[in-house]
Amino acid sequence: MILKNSLSLLATGLTLVGFFPYIRSILKGDTRPHVFSWVIWGITTLLAFAGQWAGHGGVGTWSTAVSGGITVGIAILAYYRKGDISIHRIDWIFLIAAVAAIPVWIVTSDPFWAVLLLTTVDVLGFFPTIRKSMVDPYSENLTTYWILLFRNLVSIVALEHYSATTVMFPAAMSVTIVIMIPLLLYYRYRFQDTTG
Repeated sequence: MILKNSLSLLATGLTLVGFFPYIRSILKGDTRPHVFSWVIWGITTLLAFAGQWAGHGGVGTWSTAVSGGITVGIAILAYYRKGDISIHRIDWIFLIAAVAAIPVWIVTSDPFWAVLLLTTVDVLGFFPTIRKSMVDPYSENLTTYWILLFRNLVSIVALEHYSATTVMFPAAMSVTIVIMIPLLLYYRYRFQDTTG
């Protein structure tokens, strides 16, 4: 149990460390997060934490809870710092799907289905950020993505109980980040090639 607590504290610390450069970059005006992506991620992360907790994930869920709170804070900061607020019809669909996880959980009485829906929505929530990054590839902070990838892997190991309900969300986020990092690097390379 001491190992799980230590890993959970490490994952929670990585959450704080991982978001620090991102928040600092927003305040400096270098990063312009897509507001809707962060609203969606805030809702899905907090609800996924609730699902993980209900699925007996224990201390391994702490970093998800902290991440959800910080994510909501970034959404608010992005809005007030004039982040990307271009909203498309599909963005509203993602938001509605995130909120729909609550009745799914209530109706099924099983957190698995809510976490599955939330994980799907969270992954789809990357699309507004990807769309924005195609045009402005330096508007995202790569350091944060690297740290959060490591954080997700540590948080999986820190879980007290392994099941699809507890592992699905951090595992899917890890895979999504593994896809996002090379995309950002490619868009930056392409951007330099067209401006150089």
